[in-house]
Amino acid sequence: QVQLVESGGGVVQPGGSLRLSCATSGIIFSIFNMAWYRQSPGSQRELVASISPSGPTRYGDFVRGRFAISRDNAKNTMYLQMNGLEPEDTAVYFCKAANTFKGDYWGQGMQVTVSS
Repeated sequence: QVQLVESGGGVVQPGGSLRLSCATSGIIFSIFNMAWYRQSPGSQRELVASISPSGPTRYGDFVRGRFAISRDNAKNTMYLQMNGLEPEDTAVYFCKAANTFKGDYWGQGMQVTVSS
């Protein structure tokens, strides 16, 4: 059974930081492309950041150098360090594991709220 479990979300003040984690089980983590997406009310789900099995990363334009995605293949876990958070970053954040041959899997999502 495949599981992707997000943690680390919550409420933070503008300018603050959060570190999101996505712990996986039931997949061969090292061969999956991993990604963070987010969705706010009334908006489409959008890519925040992605990281390939070998390490290359990609970020949404809105990140502007504030976030850093990483992965630990030994722990089957992906991370997203978010600094300089803005109210516009408020959304439900999802992790995704994708592999052309093994399929796509999503976490259940968790709320990140940036508010003073």
